[in-house]
Amino acid sequence: MHKLVILIEGPEVPENFDAHWPQFLHLAEQMPGLLREATSRVAHTLFGNPRYSLMHELFFDSLEALQTAMASPSGRQAGELLQQMTGGRLALWVGDHNEDDLANIRRFKQDKPQEGAGAG
Repeated sequence: MHKLVILIEGPEVPENFDAHWPQFLHLAEQMPGLLREATSRVAHTLFGNPRYSLMHELFFDSLEALQTAMASPSGRQAGELLQQMTGGRLALWVGDHNEDDLANIRRFKQDKPQEGAGAG
């Protein structure tokens, strides 16, 4: 799975950003091959430069599907609107995304050796 990560610079999103955000979402959600999306507004910066205030992720089956979506009419329109909304204060990343749920992680967790156990 691949995802397009959109990072919007802050400290606060521009005033007109919230007014146009639903229009951006409508265009992005029409991109072919989109599996799901997620939006996160940064609540606190724990470490590092507090450069970004919002992260939006668009998930696709493959890098090819992501590239096709970005080149589609709705992908190009969404990108143009995003540039206008942010004044170019954003970063775009493409990630090769892997995830696992906690139940599966715990299923394959190796037991730690007990103290005092071992060759004797």
